[in-house]
This record gives sequence, C-alpha cells and structure tokens, in this order.
Amino acid sequence: MESVRRHSLMILVLGSLVVTLAMGLRHGFGLFLEPMSAELGWGRGVFAFALAIQNLLWGLSQPFAGALADRFGAARVVVTGGALYALGLLFMGLSESALGMTLSAGVLIGLGLSGTTFSVVLGAVGRAVAPKKRSMAMGIVSAAGSFGQFAMLPGTLGLLEWLGWSAALLAMAAIGALMLPLGLMLRDRPSPKAASDISLGAALNEAANHRGFWLLCLGFFVCGFQVVFIGVHLPGYLYDNGIAVQVGSTTLALIGLFNIAGTYTAGWLGDRHAKPRLLSGIYLARAAVIILFLMAPLSPANTYIFGIAMGLLWLSTVPLTNGIVASVFGVQHLSMLGGIVFLFHQLGSFMGVWLGGLLYDLHGDYDVVWKLAILLGVVAAALHWWISEAPVARGVPREAKA
Repeated sequence: MESVRRHSLMILVLGSLVVTLAMGLRHGFGLFLEPMSAELGWGRGVFAFALAIQNLLWGLSQPFAGALADRFGAARVVVTGGALYALGLLFMGLSESALGMTLSAGVLIGLGLSGTTFSVVLGAVGRAVAPKKRSMAMGIVSAAGSFGQFAMLPGTLGLLEWLGWSAALLAMAAIGALMLPLGLMLRDRPSPKAASDISLGAALNEAANHRGFWLLCLGFFVCGFQVVFIGVHLPGYLYDNGIAVQVGSTTLALIGLFNIAGTYTAGWLGDRHAKPRLLSGIYLARAAVIILFLMAPLSPANTYIFGIAMGLLWLSTVPLTNGIVASVFGVQHLSMLGGIVFLFHQLGSFMGVWLGGLLYDLHGDYDVVWKLAILLGVVAAALHWWISEAPVARGVPREAKA
C-alpha cells in the first residue's frame, strides 16, 4: 500500500512539473505578438494564424497522443512531445517568414503540446490515484499549469526585454528541453486488464452515443475560445488603448497566480458537488466578468482586477471536465476520451485566436470577438446544466445512457 502511495505521489509531482513547463512557456507567446509582427513587417494575422494552427493541431493530435498514453504509458508520449516542443521554440526563434512561423510555432509546438499537457498527464494521474481523490488530484495538476503561467511570464518578459524576441525564444527552447528528463521518469502504469474492460472501438462508440459527452465537448469549445483569445490578444488590446505592455504581462501573470487557487478549489469542490453545475456557474461567471471589464474605464487597476477574477475561473474547467469523463466512462481510455473533448477545446482556441487577429486586421479592434466570448459563455452555462455524471450502464440499451 505504501509503494502505491509513493507511486501516486511521484506521478502527481512529475506530471505537475511537466504541465508547469509546457503551459508556462505557452502562456508567454502573446508577449511576442507585437515585437515579432512589427520587426518582421507582418500584420497581426500572421502571428495569430500560426498560433491558431498550433491550437488546432494540438487538439487534432491529442486523441492519438492520449490513446498511445493509455496503451503504453505517458513516459514515451511526454518525451516525444517535449522534444517537438523544444524544437518548435528553437525554430520559432529563427523564423523570418510566415511559413517558418507557421511550421515552428504552429506545427511543431502544436504537436509537442499534445504530448505534454492535460489529457496525457491527467490520464496518468487519474489511473494512479483513488477515485474519491481523483478530482482534487486533477485540480492540483491543473493548478501547476497556472503556477507555470504565473512564475514564467515575468521571466519570459525579462528575456524578451533583455535579449530581444529571437534570443529569448532560443532560451525558452533550452528551458523546454527540461521536459525530456521529467518525461523519462514519469513511469505511470496503464490500467490493469479487468473483466469489465472494453475495446477502444467500443469506448468510442459508447461516447459517440452519449448525449452528455457531446454537450461536454461543445462546452469545452467555449472554454478554448475564451481563454486563448484573452491569453494571446489581451496584451495587444491593452497596448492599442495606451496601456503599457508590462500591464499586459502582469495581468496574465495574475491570471496564472489566482488560477492556482481557482483550479485547486474547483477540483476540491468536484469531489463534493455536482461537476456539471459547477461548470455552469464558471461559464456564467466568465461572461459576467468580461462584461464588467468592458463596461468599466480601462486602466491598469481595472485590468489587474479583471486578471484576478478571470484567474479564479481560468483552468478551473479542466479538472471538472476530465473528472466528468472519468466518472462516466472510467479510466481505461481516459486520456483518449479526454483528448477528444480537448479537441473541441482547441477548435474553440483556433477560432478565438484566429478571429481575434482576422477581425482586428479588418476592423482595427476586438469588439466583435469580445461580444462572442460573452455570448458563448452564456451558451456553455446552459449546455452543462443538462449533463449527467452518472457512470454509463454497460450492456443496457443506448437510450438509457443519454
């Protein structure tokens, strides 16, 4: 029993460190939008398109990365993803063309993120801990991603100001390479065979015929739209309105700091209350926070308040969403099914970051995308209200599962 406890703790710590690095590095990309676009003569659409491709490929490859982790364990997947991530940062720092930016920041980093972030790591954690502690453990790992955002954003800004954007990205590539040794040590154990196990095809069919699964996917689309639009375009939005770039980086850091509390609390609450109801409240609160931010006079103080409020709601959806997948379908195919849900998150991310850049280049502002973020938040709150987290009853008619 003691060895099982030590193994669970080791998976939790190593997984948290991997997610800290992967998410911490990623959340600094918005700081590079203005300097790279200005120096290389791009419109913001070039940078935004590359990050949109990143989010899209991250989502498209996530179910496959998750399926590999479910079958062979997370270690190999994390090492491969970490290598692609570091190479992407390296070539991003050397990019001088739109194609180079798309291949590095878009393709390589997008594929790298699929092997080093939530679906793969949370699948390993979900298999390693007891069911009654699963939601809280997932909250801890999700909070680690927020800690990475808080801890690494000031360092990213410091590298950018000290070295310039190119050398700063090369330094970030060296930091990203630390995920390789961490991945090698992440020896999670795929779920042992049991009489109740179902095949991969059966699991996919089961999810495809479950109404709540699709509602969860649609809700996570909204999450991706909101957080990636804000994470990438908020510094530019503030800069356009005469707010110093340091305010943008500090706000993103505050989002990361307060999201540590938000995600841990969401995981803790998810073990005690209905996860779908909690998610409805989170999405409704996001919409309200965005409305208040846009209505209030734009100032550094109000921007910091916005960062704190959004931080409490930022990644708090992750442990609850993955917790519902585990509760309904079990942990045997958790990384793969979580990866499919996350695909929809990344489709939303693609739309949020791409529309932000496209509509900015067309109209010179972000007004339409802010309004879409509010409307989608209300829709997501309604969708989650109808989700049940009751385990599927295998061997009974499909309509009973919906």
